[in-house]
Amino acid sequence: MLAEKELKAAIPHALRDLQIEWPYDHSSGKVRESLSLPDRRRLLVTTDRLSAFDIVLAALPYKGQVLNQLSAFWFEQMADVSPSHLLAVPDPNVSLVHECEALPVEVIVRGYITGSTKTALWTLYADGNREMYGYSFPDGLQKNDPLPEPIITPTTKAGPGEHDERLTRAEVVDRGFLDPQTWDTVQEAALAIFKRGQAVAQKAGFCLVDTKYEFGRGPDGTLMLIDEVHTPDSSRFWKADTMDEPQPDQWDKEYVRLWYSNQGYRGDGTPPALPDEVIAETARRYIALYEGLTGREFEPAPYPAESRITNAVRGYLD
Repeated sequence: MLAEKELKAAIPHALRDLQIEWPYDHSSGKVRESLSLPDRRRLLVTTDRLSAFDIVLAALPYKGQVLNQLSAFWFEQMADVSPSHLLAVPDPNVSLVHECEALPVEVIVRGYITGSTKTALWTLYADGNREMYGYSFPDGLQKNDPLPEPIITPTTKAGPGEHDERLTRAEVVDRGFLDPQTWDTVQEAALAIFKRGQAVAQKAGFCLVDTKYEFGRGPDGTLMLIDEVHTPDSSRFWKADTMDEPQPDQWDKEYVRLWYSNQGYRGDGTPPALPDEVIAETARRYIALYEGLTGREFEPAPYPAESRITNAVRGYLD
């Protein structure tokens, strides 16, 4: 594990902007660059950009490496449950993947009743709702309790500046997003992946609370797990030994959101700057989660990273 001093020293070098001259399609997301190749493959390049409240807030040292390599680990763990788009990891920040057409819905799997936003399960439940998102909930649940069974709440894939729309299974089918057979296959795979993820997390002393999965179709039409899987950005992890506390210890992006909330920031206006201590602690948690889940020591590729990544990426043009 990197020491706090090492993490703080890496903050000025974190990879926030990445300039790659590319002759084919090149799109930029909040935390990742996507570069197409002419043979129906794609290069996904992770940066260290940290996003929350639908905006980029800071650069977190080694974040891109953690997310890229942790997703690769999970794709390997899930190979018997669902094929993935991953082909190779030519650099700690780069994945070579199949070109896939993403399905028009994302899959949220929830194992616990929690949350504080107005649409969160716990908020609705505490207001007396027992029928939510197509599911019936029993009486007597307390905040942060495990659900009787994990549930799926599919959402639309909202564009920039838009909010996802929560859907039910009936809406996914009736509104033509997916046919019934495809949705049943996606749902079965998502629940199996979540179950595997919870088991691995439990062995490492963590709890996988909820997560987001994205599926797509590869060049031959095969349904594939795509995007990133069970990372601190895409999933909510708590420390297992703090589950009974009013606010379990967060080992994911929620740790940063809570810091902002404690400063009174909710996503409007200019966010306060993250102190180096908060950045270093967030990076430590990301790395500790990686090491706990994988059983591997994190070996960071050195900064500055742009020239190394650019060389790895441009190698696919030769």
